[in-house]
Amino acid sequence: MKEIIVGQNDAGQRLDRFVSKAVPLLPASLLQKYIRLKRIKVNGRGADRAYKLREGDTLQLYINDEFFEKPTEENAYLRITKPDLVIVYEDENILLVNKRSGQLCHSDEEGNAHNTLIAHIQAYLYLKGEWRPQEENAFTPALCNRIDRNTSGIVIAAKNAEALRIMNEKIRLREIDKYYYAAVHGRMNPPSGRLVGYLVKDAAKNQVYVSDKSVPGAKTAILEYRTVKTAGNLSLLECHLITGRTHQIRAQLAHAGCPLLGDGKYGREKLNRQYGESSQALCSWRLVFNFKTDGGALNYLNGKEFKISSIDFVEKYFNFN
Repeated sequence: MKEIIVGQNDAGQRLDRFVSKAVPLLPASLLQKYIRLKRIKVNGRGADRAYKLREGDTLQLYINDEFFEKPTEENAYLRITKPDLVIVYEDENILLVNKRSGQLCHSDEEGNAHNTLIAHIQAYLYLKGEWRPQEENAFTPALCNRIDRNTSGIVIAAKNAEALRIMNEKIRLREIDKYYYAAVHGRMNPPSGRLVGYLVKDAAKNQVYVSDKSVPGAKTAILEYRTVKTAGNLSLLECHLITGRTHQIRAQLAHAGCPLLGDGKYGREKLNRQYGESSQALCSWRLVFNFKTDGGALNYLNGKEFKISSIDFVEKYFNFN
């Protein structure tokens, strides 16, 4: 329990609004609940949420200590009472989640921490009781891979330190095959093939450029693609990443003459406007665990495949019936 004595500068505020500032990590729904349950008292008694504080009032707050901490990316999960996740697969070690387009994996420079994918995953495990942060010395549930903000699809999260170590190793050794669906303008020639390029990153613009020849500072980028279906001037490609570089699929397909539908950075604005799309049509839709080395505690995943069954832009532009 913590006590706060209301000073002159805080007098006149509503009880609920004052507490929301004093306990910044406490979710609004939990704040109202605690007022109703009289876990938040004024001068030893329960009070209405609209009560106007007076100078000298003493607030008794029967609230867990962690809610009084300064908001950071590490404790953003505390603000989430109803995690918003589409779970593709879950066991005692890992969680596969379908990240929606527009959601950040981690917080950005603007400090958007509480609505990130990792915050919702941590809140989910915290509320289930599978993760008890007060009992951990260092580990927190973590993402093993990331995808762009405006890309949707499967992201792997580790529930324990051993799973995180193994997954990071398998990704480094390229023993997890990632397949993307991409809706692009035009037709790839040939319909199936392999793209090899060299990516140069412009950090100031958060953009990469593709070179057909190796240049200083460039990283090799390789992907395989096949045309799944065409519809009008659009093609649906399945892309298999051999390397995992920043914006690789978007940049390489644009360089090949078939930019992604809706891609504002590497695409064609005029064509995107015709379809009314402002977010790239790209989804990490299939994941295959293809271990060539020992997977330790995660060996049971070897050979398993996971897919997303419903993808908005695929259903919108390509009819598979």
